Amino acid sequence: MKLAARVGQVTPSLTLAIAAKAKAMKADGIDVCSFSAGEPDFDTPNHIKIAAEKALNAGKTKYGPAAGEPQLREAIAQKLKTDNHLNYSAKNVIVTNGGKHSLFNLMLALLDPGDEVIIPAPFWLSYPEMVTLAGGSPVIVSTTAESGYKITPDQLRSACTPKTKLFILNSPSNPTGMVYSPDEIRALAAVVVEQDILVVSDEIYEKILYNNVQHLSIGEVSEEVFKRTIISNGFAKAYSMTGWRIGYLAGDAELIQATSTIQSHSTSNVCTFAQYGAIAALESPQDCVQEMLQAFALRRVAVLERIRGMSNISCPEPEGAFYVFLNITKTGMKSLKFCDALLESHQVAAIPGIAFGDDDCIRLSYATDLPTIEKGLDRLEKFLQQHL
Repeated sequence: MKLAARVGQVTPSLTLAIAAKAKAMKADGIDVCSFSAGEPDFDTPNHIKIAAEKALNAGKTKYGPAAGEPQLREAIAQKLKTDNHLNYSAKNVIVTNGGKHSLFNLMLALLDPGDEVIIPAPFWLSYPEMVTLAGGSPVIVSTTAESGYKITPDQLRSACTPKTKLFILNSPSNPTGMVYSPDEIRALAAVVVEQDILVVSDEIYEKILYNNVQHLSIGEVSEEVFKRTIISNGFAKAYSMTGWRIGYLAGDAELIQATSTIQSHSTSNVCTFAQYGAIAALESPQDCVQEMLQAFALRRVAVLERIRGMSNISCPEPEGAFYVFLNITKTGMKSLKFCDALLESHQVAAIPGIAFGDDDCIRLSYATDLPTIEKGLDRLEKFLQQHL
């Protein structure tokens, strides 16, 4: 069978592949410590599940508007006004099948063949693949640990060309956990306006912040930036709703209508009764978010303390999300070889940095329980000692 050429232009998700391999090993009775998936280990808070159950029992099982339930779109718009000071209304919001789907819809609605999209590396592995599938050209801008894995205004300016359409900003970051300070956001915003480009701000980890670090949404900087800003977000990380597949995109009304048209011919509406769980997530007290954040904070400290005691690996201190991005240059191994050997010999699953655009690093997720973290880091330390 001859497949479309676009299929050969993208690679399968390494994060999903390694997570699947780890699960298969566990199914075979092997004790695997997995640091692979970016998925909180907590159950979805009960009040969210109850709201979805009530909607199910009330017959909310039919087709709904392609752009999402009106009540949920209103709730999201209100959240953006209250939390991020972004003046959106419901018409500026589309509900999508997860945050990933919101970005995929955006690329399809926005990009023509040859349009360039600036992506700082390390990056979430799906960004360049989505751009490629939509016919655009990813422009990768490398950053370093010394710069906090953050793109600078000069780098952004230098990467812009007449073909530049979009800049992807992810803060807090997957895979590094780094957070752009308000001043850094303002400096990047100035370049966005100066170069007259669009920016999509992926804010899926915005509520997972440590040590009083502040998240500033780039659209809040000024009206000129707001007009050029698109927000991607969702419920997976902050509310532990990964399997619910509910995300959203917010931006210019014409753009949102375009993504709604695309969605109407692909997935149609997001699961109707699940959207009522998302409404409850936004409109109920946020205690559940803080409880999970406190657990992540303890795990973060435990991981950093252990890593600092190991030789030949290092990482900057993450300020958000639930990842550490370990530099393994001193081991003499590249990321895929390192992760394969670690999984096969010591049954620890990690994600190779090559998936994120940096082959000298690996990503560990601490969205798992402390006993697994401690046992997995014991094994990582033994691996380093035995192989080096």
